[in-house]
Amino acid sequence: MVEPRPVPGPGLAYTAHRPEYLLNVRCEHLSAFPEQPEHFVNWLRVTQTESCHFSFCSRQSYGRYLQQLISQVLEWPSSNGIRCQWHNQAAKSIRVLPGGRSAVVALSTGTEIHSDYVVMALGNFPPPPPTRHDLRYLRHPTYHGNPWTPGTLRSIGLDETVLLIGTGLTAIDVLLGLRADGHRGQITVVSGHGRWPAAHPEQEATYPSFYEAELAGRTRVAEVLRAIRRHVQLAQQQGISWQAVIDSLRPDLGRIWAAWPQPEQARFLRHVAGIWSVVRHRSPPQNAAAVQEMLDFGLVRLEQGRVQAIEPDADDLVVTVRKAQQPARQLVARHVITCTGPLLDYSRVEDAVVAGLRNEGHLVPDGLRLGIQTDEHGALLTAQGQASAVLFTLGPSRRPANFESTAVPELRKQAVALAQELGRRLLDDAQTR
Repeated sequence: MVEPRPVPGPGLAYTAHRPEYLLNVRCEHLSAFPEQPEHFVNWLRVTQTESCHFSFCSRQSYGRYLQQLISQVLEWPSSNGIRCQWHNQAAKSIRVLPGGRSAVVALSTGTEIHSDYVVMALGNFPPPPPTRHDLRYLRHPTYHGNPWTPGTLRSIGLDETVLLIGTGLTAIDVLLGLRADGHRGQITVVSGHGRWPAAHPEQEATYPSFYEAELAGRTRVAEVLRAIRRHVQLAQQQGISWQAVIDSLRPDLGRIWAAWPQPEQARFLRHVAGIWSVVRHRSPPQNAAAVQEMLDFGLVRLEQGRVQAIEPDADDLVVTVRKAQQPARQLVARHVITCTGPLLDYSRVEDAVVAGLRNEGHLVPDGLRLGIQTDEHGALLTAQGQASAVLFTLGPSRRPANFESTAVPELRKQAVALAQELGRRLLDDAQTR
């Protein structure tokens, strides 16, 4: 395991020591093991870590949970004798050896690891710049391109003005962090669609799946949307929330996405992805209530429009915003924070490992710029369209195949399937030697 962070396991999402950052999924659905759905809940009970309001716990608690699981893997061999070694440094390159059956991973200290299989679990990359021209603002000390950089919020004075770009879950986290720090200055949030993530209902409900009966094999976005709208109406007539209808489709979202030809997938991204993100990736009810309170008291002001330019002006930043068919307007703030979500386009990722594999033709971004082209097991497809025998990936990089590929329920399913596939290949390798 190659991981440069000081503690393996929590990664970036669950590292911050901020109790106000809550998980966006109920703890009942966050077990690390699909076959043990109560594992995380039982861990909370045994460790008495915290009481989870409406079943939404802090991310730092989940980080401790993952850290403990990883430490067990590192300290003791597994039942099949496999041992795990942690290299506390970064990888700077992956070189596929002639024949394509093994690779060498070069680390920042010069160490080289020869391996038959390499799994790239790279997670998310920081958001791309919100504008592509006049990039002087990227070097301005009060522009924050990555809201997760340690110390970002603590560098903001309590009375200084702040402008957030985006109204997704990341923006909600930033708002709650600023509130917890006692921030008093005006906060402006700019969004193209002007919508906040929907809230989870306080009580979770269920709705029967209608995928096999109505959605399997549907090749048009409009057909799927019509069926979903019909079931939302049926659910409401029964006193069931629309959220339950969406959640009933979660196990099959990958199959729905894969059934669409690429033009239909592109149509979804153009016309539906924005509202889908609002209804699918929801906020804990207490978070939604806190943001609404900040809006009601005027601490936060929402401005609808798209950012056209960001220009330094002494200690401040001037943000030009334009809404369709309206004149552009300029907003001034001391701090600007990009909260638009991670960079998905692997043709623009500058990470040395990614760039090296891309240049050698071992890693190919997909046509919709959502991630990496892979086969059904997560093996990288080469520039010639062949599945690599050594390079694999999982997580957000597999969005082209699954679209929904960022939350724990989807990631653990991928991880188990990939572990089983590599286990079979290792066994085959051992039997043929």
